[in-house]
Amino acid sequence: MNESAFVAALKALADTPAARGLEDDAAVLSVGGQQLVLTHDTLVEGVHVRADEDLADVAWKLVAVNLSDLAAKGARPLGVLVSHMLGDSDARFIEGLREILGEYDVALLGGDTVRAEGRRVWGCTAVGKATHTPAPDRRGARAGDAVFVTGTLGYAMLGLGDRASGSRADLAYRRPRPLVAEGIALAPHVTAMMDVSDGLLLDAWRLAHASGVELALDSTQVPVADPQKAGECMRWGDDYQLLFTAPADAALPVAAARVGTVTGGPPGLSLDGDIFPDAEGLGYRH
Repeated sequence: MNESAFVAALKALADTPAARGLEDDAAVLSVGGQQLVLTHDTLVEGVHVRADEDLADVAWKLVAVNLSDLAAKGARPLGVLVSHMLGDSDARFIEGLREILGEYDVALLGGDTVRAEGRRVWGCTAVGKATHTPAPDRRGARAGDAVFVTGTLGYAMLGLGDRASGSRADLAYRRPRPLVAEGIALAPHVTAMMDVSDGLLLDAWRLAHASGVELALDSTQVPVADPQKAGECMRWGDDYQLLFTAPADAALPVAAARVGTVTGGPPGLSLDGDIFPDAEGLGYRH
């Protein structure tokens, strides 16, 4: 089964409202009058990180991608649980973990350690508290809304081949910075929001289908790191910027580029007038 088919099969099991139909970045669980936000991500050596990546960078990225999911829900991080596959450079993993937990003031709550043969795998579960009720959802975009994205897309793609230089691109790949403060600021203003992890086009398609609307994007308005590779910048992913919809006249507290409009057409994505009926070729999928 490919990733999409497997997730579709899981939806029959995820029948609690907290799971949001597996259509969102995270689960949102109401407890004692508050909303807890929970998310989990896995990194695989040679897939999500380079096979010879410094484990300090692996640890940073592992936590960062989970905090990015919390950011998309406007959640304030409370803590993480981390699983680590023992091997070479374990001390470097701890060092990177110490750095990102300190940078974002996040508690280490627990986790697991294992040892096995083959590619190394790391997992992280992040827990946060929603700062706005309801927590932003992928399912709230409405016809007439504007589509926005923060930051510039494609730096992580360029950073894959710009190793250890300390450039903006290199750091975007090795040490992404989740937009936690920005997500919290945006939460009261957006109608739908998610982070861009698998490419702008694929993630926009997902948001459109979750909301039952069409997102009509204008490629000339999308900020990209390399205009000569604009298509790749919109498809490659690993950006961890925030993609969101909001009323066109909303006074946004965070700088963002308007890249399109939500229409009442059939659910899906259009780019410069070209309609994409399915997600094939739009971004990274397993």
